[in-house]
Amino acid sequence: MVKSVLGVNHQGLRDWLVQRISAVVMGIYAVGLAIFFLTHSNLDYSDWHGLFNHQWMKIMTALVILSLLYHAWVGMWTVFTDYIKNVWCNWFLQIIVILALVAFFIETLLILWSV
Repeated sequence: MVKSVLGVNHQGLRDWLVQRISAVVMGIYAVGLAIFFLTHSNLDYSDWHGLFNHQWMKIMTALVILSLLYHAWVGMWTVFTDYIKNVWCNWFLQIIVILALVAFFIETLLILWSV
């Protein structure tokens, strides 16, 4: 176990670190949105549009979504490799998840830049 973490790839350590960093990024974004919601008690479309009209908010949201999708991928990969022992079934499920995550990211970008 220790040998795989300290090996040349650092795959396990890197995945663990990426999940922690992405969780922190998502947490900071959630706190920022919570503050926005608390300061805008009567939130309407113009406030919401005004928030996402800024380029920095679009970029931050895209980064958070990218963090969320990578976080989800590491979790799903771990579950698949731990519990799906059939190689073909494992690959099939991984491909389906990758395609879904890419589609989610593309749709997110389309939504963000249409505002």
